[in-house]
Amino acid sequence: MEEKIDRRTKKSRKAIQSTFLTLLLHDGFDSITVKTLTEKADISRKTFYLHFTDKNDLLDAIVQEQIRELKSTCAESKATDFIESTIVWFHYFEQKKDFFYALFKSESTVSFRKQLLNCLMEQIGGEIPIGDITQDRDLKIRFLSTAVIGIVESFVMDEINSDCEHIARQVGKLLEENLPFLSNH
Repeated sequence: MEEKIDRRTKKSRKAIQSTFLTLLLHDGFDSITVKTLTEKADISRKTFYLHFTDKNDLLDAIVQEQIRELKSTCAESKATDFIESTIVWFHYFEQKKDFFYALFKSESTVSFRKQLLNCLMEQIGGEIPIGDITQDRDLKIRFLSTAVIGIVESFVMDEINSDCEHIARQVGKLLEENLPFLSNH
């Protein structure tokens, strides 16, 4: 009997998330209401609230899954330097461009931006040898990460007219050039 409940739970969550993504791409995050979401997903509001507290909680769950997928993609890649790693990042965003476009376009997706920034800070911070810690290490990592996020956003929003690989290589080169900046005073 418990297996049946698990399947129903998975089915409900999948319907909620799938419908949410459709609405996100079509209408934008700010326009989505729980009422519209539940009607389109053909579930009750009670079912929605069994899984999520509100649409922000749902968005957080989806963004966390995307961040896990991005980290996994990075971990599985055979990238040997910042340039190759950056190419992996940009290809990931290119593949999911519509999704990220909808998030960057919204005024209400602060949580998404914070999670993405933290993910990138982990990636950049992981490239700095433990012995190379300066007093302002975290500030410098945040500075570079914020710059990269700005370029990713511009790429996703089609504000940069260049192909994915070229942009990624340029960003990777900038990161490599600035890595000594993180470990030197």
